[in-house]
Amino acid sequence: MTSLDGLAHVRLDGGVLRIAIATADNGTALDFTCVGQGITALRALAAGEISAGAVLLVGDGANFCAGGNVRDFAGADDRPAYLLGVAHELHDFVRLLTAATVPVVAAVQGWAAGAGMSLVCAVDIAIGGTSTKLRPAYPGIGLTPDGGMSWNLSRIVGTRKAREIVLTDAIVDAEEAVRLGVLSRLVADDEVKAEALRVAQGLAAGPTSSYAGIKALFARSEESTLSDQLDAEAEAISAAAGSPAGREGVDAFVAKRKPDFATHR
Repeated sequence: MTSLDGLAHVRLDGGVLRIAIATADNGTALDFTCVGQGITALRALAAGEISAGAVLLVGDGANFCAGGNVRDFAGADDRPAYLLGVAHELHDFVRLLTAATVPVVAAVQGWAAGAGMSLVCAVDIAIGGTSTKLRPAYPGIGLTPDGGMSWNLSRIVGTRKAREIVLTDAIVDAEEAVRLGVLSRLVADDEVKAEALRVAQGLAAGPTSSYAGIKALFARSEESTLSDQLDAEAEAISAAAGSPAGREGVDAFVAKRKPDFATHR
């Protein structure tokens, strides 16, 4: 039995850990069966029980994720307790995504609303389509953000712009999302998933130790002084130079050949 057995919404695809966060069965609302399976898979990845060079988030339906299942919210006997529980589970997922040492890519087709938008803000690379739209959605139902939106969005677009987007419950179209940096780039609507998978597979074949170092540097940069960050960069590049990937990359450059990072981890 492998760590992914029985996880219908998770699979390994060409070195990529693919996690579906929503399905057409519930109107592409955030599916907590999917989230729970994603948590299991990401924990297995962190523990070395499975091997993947990238993570890919997708929505199995017309949208990436249309937000939380508001009907479930409404039907809960104790709404505050219910929302607290689902927020904690979503936040476990976001923490694991953020802690992943491999690149995390999202295929953002259709709508990314509410928690879906939060997850777009949490990944490293977000590929959208020309018709992709994002919306905070929380104030529209009298709620406040979760999934890290209040932390990540301001770091992407700036605090003033993030407040405007969330307070006005703005619909951000694809071109504006790219301009603001919420989406990395756009492709045709029917190519979003294929392109995101191609990007994820390319990263999975790359220098994974280098990516881990890059992500660690960016993670600490928010709290570092420039001097501290320069020291961290010096230590990181020195360590990378002695790694299998670093040696292979430099040797391949000198030999004028393509580096083979897949066998030099």
